Amino acid sequence: MTASTAARATDAELANAIRALAMDAVEAAKSGHPGMPMGMAEIAVALWRRHLRHNPGDPHWPDRDRFVLSNGHGSMLQYALLHLTGYDLPMAELRNFRQLHSKTPGHPETGVTPGVETTTGPLGQGFANAVGMALAEALLAHEFNTPGHAIVDHRTYVFMGDGCMMEGISHEAASLAGTWKLGKLVAFYDDNGISIDGHVQGWLTDDTRKRFEAYGWHVVAGIDGHDVAAVDAAIEAAHAVTDRPSLLCCKTTIGKGAPTKAGTEAAHGAALGEKEVAATRAALRWDYAPFEIPQQIYAAWSARERGAQAQSSWDAKFAAYRTAHPERAAEFLRRIAGDLPRGFDEKADAFAAAQSAKGETVATRKASQQAIEAYARLLPEMIGGSADLTGSVFTNWSGSKALSHEGDNDIAGNYVNFGVREFAMSAIANGLALHGGFIPYVGTFLTFSDYARNALRMAALMKLRTIFVYTHDSIGLGEDGPTHQSIEHASSLRLIPGMDVWRPCDTVESAVAWAAAIERRHGPSCLVFTRQNCPFIARSQPVIDAIPLGGYVLADFDPAPSGKRAVVIATGSEVALAVGARDALAKEGIAVRVVSIPCTSAFERQDAAYRASVLPAGIPRVAVEAGVTGYWHRYVGAIDDRHGAVVGIDTFGESAPAPVLFKHFGFSVERVAAAVRDVVS
Repeated sequence: MTASTAARATDAELANAIRALAMDAVEAAKSGHPGMPMGMAEIAVALWRRHLRHNPGDPHWPDRDRFVLSNGHGSMLQYALLHLTGYDLPMAELRNFRQLHSKTPGHPETGVTPGVETTTGPLGQGFANAVGMALAEALLAHEFNTPGHAIVDHRTYVFMGDGCMMEGISHEAASLAGTWKLGKLVAFYDDNGISIDGHVQGWLTDDTRKRFEAYGWHVVAGIDGHDVAAVDAAIEAAHAVTDRPSLLCCKTTIGKGAPTKAGTEAAHGAALGEKEVAATRAALRWDYAPFEIPQQIYAAWSARERGAQAQSSWDAKFAAYRTAHPERAAEFLRRIAGDLPRGFDEKADAFAAAQSAKGETVATRKASQQAIEAYARLLPEMIGGSADLTGSVFTNWSGSKALSHEGDNDIAGNYVNFGVREFAMSAIANGLALHGGFIPYVGTFLTFSDYARNALRMAALMKLRTIFVYTHDSIGLGEDGPTHQSIEHASSLRLIPGMDVWRPCDTVESAVAWAAAIERRHGPSCLVFTRQNCPFIARSQPVIDAIPLGGYVLADFDPAPSGKRAVVIATGSEVALAVGARDALAKEGIAVRVVSIPCTSAFERQDAAYRASVLPAGIPRVAVEAGVTGYWHRYVGAIDDRHGAVVGIDTFGESAPAPVLFKHFGFSVERVAAAVRDVVS
């Protein structure tokens, strides 16, 4: 196909190719959302054909532009674009849309479909991820670019719809993006006025332009989203504004081209139907069979040649950078690859040993801060922050530098004050992790993990190295009362597949937990810490070495004349109660093994032989945690098993000093000892 032949494909034909693939795939699946891809087709032509810098031959090259489909229900738009521009997404995968094990799932999933930068679908989160990606670009540019060597210089583009605008997370994230002056972030608002329930005028009357301008955004309003030239001009205008992110408000018709369903909710979330598809083909003058794309349209859409040229140009830039700055170039590649510095594991082990030798009794939130202090010195990629609680959650360290602008647009720093925005904070952290070059950690009180819950789920689904730091982990919070006291939270977080939840008991376990979260490349971690002091527990080096396994024998059975034995399992601040009960029961001739399980998922990844060596079968068990009891029956047996018991709390807390609350709710050595007596009797 010659260039002159390729030029015969008009913008209208390129857009209609997207429409045809979207309606055909949804029709074949009898499931999906054809309306958004059909409505945003011209916007996609303007961006993907004229501006987006990407290489289908290498979806991961570091300086590519990032594209995020926040309105991920319209996934066929992205799949059509990836297929047409030359990614490894053959037509067979589009035919297999929404089917088992296809590369075209119902919503875009990173790691499944080449070219998909983030998993989207829960509305608004893709937008927040894009803010995190744009922040990562700006920070890396400040850190690594030098005069004459701009090796980090790309943009982040995000498509979003009415649903994204309605979700509260978009307000949180947009406010931060404006504050940070992310001039390389460009958002496209698909203003089609339709959601699943119909015309949005009854529930969305915001003045979007004024809202985003108030956030500090550059806004181009009133764009005809079906005029490629108009969208192209708006993108050029956005590129010219470097001190603010840009929102391009594109007026579109959902289901554009469908004779009876365009502009209605009928085009939103269901197949158009055979008759409407046929009528749409006729209306668009698309004289091709389902899933048939003519070669001249493929040729016009293909981005393989220009993508390879763009990457080759960057490779040459980076080669010059490597010559001028070899150490910085090597550091950049290490950071982007997600590798830790050589020797990190040995230094982490040495820090845990030092904490053991120090033997401090402190709150584990303080132990967490000590770990951050130790590890952040070794890892310039660590970027932290909190939701307006730095002085309580201790997520800062001596080298923390709050984000600030140096010059007009240049942003720098390694600590983010997110304000009271837990959801956006967590999703932006996911965006930082997705972009690469950073290990983000963010903190708030454990009870406020509820505000951010879906971002945690998405982090686990995407297998991101995002670290969520939660303090004030139980009734030990004290006087703030039941609104702030976490009862169900630790157990509920453990139920998220792929999420490691660490609840350490002292400075040594805290050091190990932090190292484990940092070293975990393919999954997120929640680190759960106390407000109140927790006594240091002495261990031998072999016992310390077992902590990363998630569960281990902290104190083993002593000989018992009575022959009575029990295993007490505990986490966090309750480990000290288990140790105290062990000592008390030894005087009664009852031998107790104390098992600390700071991370149940890490423990459960160990082989059966190891788990059995820690929790031997046939010996009565008691679990102790200042939270709901239900989760722990997986370790001690059914609720009516007389040889198993859980010391916990299945009600909300009260407002009182922590020592009073622990006594009131029965978290004491005496109660743990009584539970052991019951199960061994």
